[in-house]
Amino acid sequence: MDCGQSLKPITGICSDMTILWLVTDNKPGHRSQLQGLAQALAARTPVDTHWIDAPSGRAALWQWVGGRFPPGAGLPDPDLILVAGHRTHLAGLAARRARGGKLVALMRPSLPLAWFDLCVIPQHDAPPARANVIATRGVLNTARPSAERAADRGLFLIGGPSKHHGWDSAGLLAQLDAILTATPGMRWTLTTSRRTPAETESALLALRERGVDVRPVRDTPPGWAMEQVARSAQAWVSEDSVSMVYESLTAGAATGLLAVPRLGETRIAAGVAALQREGFVTPFVDWQRTGRLTTPPETLAEADRVAEAVLARFGR
Repeated sequence: MDCGQSLKPITGICSDMTILWLVTDNKPGHRSQLQGLAQALAARTPVDTHWIDAPSGRAALWQWVGGRFPPGAGLPDPDLILVAGHRTHLAGLAARRARGGKLVALMRPSLPLAWFDLCVIPQHDAPPARANVIATRGVLNTARPSAERAADRGLFLIGGPSKHHGWDSAGLLAQLDAILTATPGMRWTLTTSRRTPAETESALLALRERGVDVRPVRDTPPGWAMEQVARSAQAWVSEDSVSMVYESLTAGAATGLLAVPRLGETRIAAGVAALQREGFVTPFVDWQRTGRLTTPPETLAEADRVAEAVLARFGR
């Protein structure tokens, strides 16, 4: 990149690369957030990306105190250090103290917000109004709309019980039956999650007899579900799978919510309720009444928005 261009690298010297350190705890959801922002940055400016496994909390604490960061040995000094997940926060602080760069936390950190150069926090976590905070609709992800989207392709994304939701296999299957009966011309694919109960998965496998391409999560490679949602005109997501709701919206699919029992009114439920009010998603009971999924008022592109904000804040 020519240093005279409008999007300049973040380094303080003329360089054609922005050096990214992605500090990870290797949890799939956290890696997806880091990768989503890294990809959005790479679409706007040349980047040199390095994944770093976060050391344990005790090791990271001593590295921070001592002003050193052995996991980054041999790597170029970072311009941006991205972290996601509580275990990565101290590691990111240690990395910044030892090697410089701007520290960006994805999701609300467990340490004081003022310790980070930027915090990217979902709205459902009620982020405070601060100069170093960006509020987002959901967590960042790698989803993108696809030119291969087909009007007759649909996807079911099935989760499982969580700390915010209970589970009702019979109720879920009844909803799937109603949707399949009403959409004979659709080609449906279904996948599960690591939380899906075994008895539910067994019942879902029987849907193959109705032409549904059922793929348990253990039989799919990383990123497969994201590819499927990008190619599908509509996606039905069990309400507990909040991250997949936002991924579906980011991919541009018309998104329906499969009802599962709620364990009280939580911040997660409040976030989903806001999506319903604003017309981004269609609850199953509304679909039953109208027979159609609402077209979202816009395609979410939060990773792109955050990438542009990062470059605007930290570019020179």
